[in-house]
Amino acid sequence: MTAATSTAEKTGKKSLSGLNPGIPVAAAIVVIMAVIYLVGGKDQGLVTQSVVSGLLLGGVYALISVGLTLIFGVLGIVNFAQGAMLTMAMYIVYALSNAGLPVYLATLLAVPAMFLFGMVVQATLLTKLTVSGSHDGPLLVTLGLSLLIINVLLMIFGGRPQSVQAPIDGSLDVLGAVAAWPRVIAFIGAALVAVALTAVLKRTPLGLSIRAVASNSEGAKLVGVDIGRVYALTFGIGAACVAVAGGLMTPFTSLTPSVGEQFTILAFVIVVLGGLGSVVGAMVGGLVIGLVQTVGALYLPGTGSLILVFAVFVLVLFLKPEGLYGARR
Repeated sequence: MTAATSTAEKTGKKSLSGLNPGIPVAAAIVVIMAVIYLVGGKDQGLVTQSVVSGLLLGGVYALISVGLTLIFGVLGIVNFAQGAMLTMAMYIVYALSNAGLPVYLATLLAVPAMFLFGMVVQATLLTKLTVSGSHDGPLLVTLGLSLLIINVLLMIFGGRPQSVQAPIDGSLDVLGAVAAWPRVIAFIGAALVAVALTAVLKRTPLGLSIRAVASNSEGAKLVGVDIGRVYALTFGIGAACVAVAGGLMTPFTSLTPSVGEQFTILAFVIVVLGGLGSVVGAMVGGLVIGLVQTVGALYLPGTGSLILVFAVFVLVLFLKPEGLYGARR
C-alpha cells in the first residue's frame, strides 16, 4: 500500500483530504455577522436565532454534500440520484419507525442498507461507464435512477405527506436562541460522521486507496489497487452519508417522495462552492449556505433567501472558479 500512499500524497489536483484551514472564509463570515448585528436593522435576538438555526441546518446540508463530492472526487461523475437516495433513506427510517423501532435505531439500520444499495448501483449500473471514463452515461443513468426511486416510493407510500414523531421533545438554549433537540442531535450526528469520514480518508488503508484513485486512477491501478472495489465502496459510502442525513432529518421533515429534490439543488451548489472533490469544502460550504439561507430570510422572507444563496454561489465562482477549496487546474 506504500505506492498507493505515495500516489495519494503527491497529487494536488483532486485531493479528498482538503487540508485548507479556511481562515479567510471564517474571517469573512465573522465580519459579515458583525455588520448584520451592528447595522443590520434587525433585533439581535432574532439574528442570533437565525445564526444558530443556520448552523444546525448547514451541518445536515454538509453531510448530504459530502457524499456527493466524495462520489465525484473518486468516480468523476455527478450523482443526480443523491436527493432521491436521501428520500429513500428517510422512507426506510419512516417504515422502521412505524414498525415500532426508535427513529435513531432505525437510522442505524438504514445506513448499512443504503451502503449496500450504493455498492449494488455502482457494481451493476455504473461500473462499465466509470471505468471507460464516460461522462454522459453516468449522468443519464443516475438521473433515470432518481426518477425510478421517486416513482417507486410514490407507488408504495402514496403522495400524502408523512411524518415521524420526534423521540425527544424540548429545546436547548444556545446564547439566548432556541434550538430544538432533534435539530441539535442532527447537527452533532452530522459532525461526528464528517469527522469519522475524514479520519478514514486520512488514516486507513481504505482511505489511502480512495485518495490514490481520486488522484490518479491509472497510477493506483498499476500499484495494485482494486479500482472496481474502490469505486463500489465509494458510492456505498456516499449513499451511507445521505442515509445518516436522512435519518437525522426525519423527525423534523415532512416526507413526500420528492422531498429530496430540494436538497439535490442545494447540495450541488455546496459542492461547487466548496470545490469539486473536497470533503472539507463540502463541510464548510454546507455551513455557509445554511447561514446565508436562514440569516438571509430575515431580509428576503420565503424563497427569497435562495436568491442570496445563488448570489454567493455566483460570486465565489467569479472570484475563485475552482471553489473555495478546489485545486487550480
